[in-house]
Amino acid sequence: MSYIPPLDDSRHRPRLPRELDPVEVRILGALAEKQLSTPEYYPLTLNALLAATNQKSNREPVMDLKDADVQRALDRLQEEKLVWRVMGGRAVRYDHNLDALWHISRKEKAVLTLLFLRGPQTPGELRGRSDRLNAFDTVAEVESLLLDMSQQPEPLVRELSRRPGQKESRWSHLAGGAVVAEPEPLETSQPHVVGEPLSTRVQRLEEQMAALTEELQALRRQLGG
Repeated sequence: MSYIPPLDDSRHRPRLPRELDPVEVRILGALAEKQLSTPEYYPLTLNALLAATNQKSNREPVMDLKDADVQRALDRLQEEKLVWRVMGGRAVRYDHNLDALWHISRKEKAVLTLLFLRGPQTPGELRGRSDRLNAFDTVAEVESLLLDMSQQPEPLVRELSRRPGQKESRWSHLAGGAVVAEPEPLETSQPHVVGEPLSTRVQRLEEQMAALTEELQALRRQLGG
């Protein structure tokens, strides 16, 4: 059986004593996903966990981890008491310890699982993808849960700044440290008049390319190229 530390012990240590790397986050997400969606096959063997981390569906980004990558990450997670080895049967199995260590509900675990596996998402996306983990009745229910999670003494999620044209804000987990804002799409960095004909935009881009080419040629001449 897996060992669960006393609640008093877990309440006196920080949720995240350090930032987790992407492999560790993927492992925790895969373990929590399989526990919620297929409890009859949980805890997971190393082979089953490797398959779950490298799964091509419902993963962003898709990873190509090796046995050694997963084992090293498991060793680190065990040091932080985030994962436990479960002895018994023919193979060693692995069980996450998030419920006891972070004191999270099933709903919170479902949201964190999706954020761990697929990165920043809107409340609508989280609701649409959560059926097998925990069904939410409305998007508002997800939004309320995220807001509550973000206001806890040691928050595990945060709302990202809404970019121009976005109807919903995206949310991200904080297990991997501070979230770096994504750059805006290239199109938004080159303003153009709304309704501007495509031919005009193409012409402007061609002129910009020609100017850059001239500058590059002049630089080559100065360097004797």
